[in-house]
Amino acid sequence: MAKTQPKDIFSRFADLGEEAMQKLSDVPGANKLVEMTNQSRQRIDEIQKRLRGLDVLERRVDQLEARLAKLEPKSSSSSRSKPAASKSGSASSAKKTASK
Repeated sequence: MAKTQPKDIFSRFADLGEEAMQKLSDVPGANKLVEMTNQSRQRIDEIQKRLRGLDVLERRVDQLEARLAKLEPKSSSSSRSKPAASKSGSASSAKKTASK
């Protein structure tokens, strides 16, 4: 007596998938569903490619931010207040020279 080997779960799913595709082709409007599915797959592939490109850009932005942080002075608020103080100091010194 010949025994049939039991199918593993993947072969069962493959068989079921093939049967489902055959039945799906008999259903009216199935072509539109298949087309929409293929278009969705293509769009998802395009989106994935774009997102991979964003990762590269994010790394570049991080590198540029690090370089900028090295170039900027440690306390940007104190450097801004110094020119304002020097302007008022130069104005008062100009008044003193004008009164002499």
